[in-house]
Amino acid sequence: MAEVILDAKHISKYFYEPEKFKVLDDVSFNVAKGEFLTLVGKSGSGKSTLLYILSTMDTDYEGELILNSVNLRGQTQDQLAAFRNEHIGFVFQFHFLLPEFTVLENVMLPALKLGKLAKAEIEHNAYENLKILGLEDQALKLSSKLSGGQQQRVAVARALINKPTIIMGDEPTGNLDSVNTQVIFDIFQQLAHEQKQTLIVVTHDDDFAKRSDRTVVMSDGKII
Repeated sequence: MAEVILDAKHISKYFYEPEKFKVLDDVSFNVAKGEFLTLVGKSGSGKSTLLYILSTMDTDYEGELILNSVNLRGQTQDQLAAFRNEHIGFVFQFHFLLPEFTVLENVMLPALKLGKLAKAEIEHNAYENLKILGLEDQALKLSSKLSGGQQQRVAVARALINKPTIIMGDEPTGNLDSVNTQVIFDIFQQLAHEQKQTLIVVTHDDDFAKRSDRTVVMSDGKII
């Protein structure tokens, strides 16, 4: 039986403006190590809200969240920030690279912040990640000089730098054309199946979702 990496138990959440509204309603599911899972649903279904709770960036919810055998309920913001940096890699719809930094420097940043390895080792790991993504020849370029598809691949390399327990993506192909969407999908599939990297990705792209290992469909704050 596959090792469970993330276990969400009875997650509920309310919004209070302009009036009280239940945006997530008793959501429970788990994710296995090396699984490539997609979260889908119409706008307003609660999928992005759920992702932000799973990523520990939103702590105002009911229920329990266990990630890598650690129960994250009741932890302080500082504890959650440290846990996030070590265990969760993020890929958003926009790459959020620093334009005045090189590709290599952008990839190294989370590991430098974590401070567990020497700079030379971090640089080596960054090059290895760029190699996986076919970007090692772009390492010393300013990130602003790359195409949109290349920049998003750099964002994936950055998400991998701390060897996270899980990678979470919020519409990571939302700004990409079909060719680059396919490239990102292939990378995610390779990471899951060859390197046992666990991924949870919110997407509006039905084709992208259908080809992932498992799709969780949400509607009105519930899994259907």
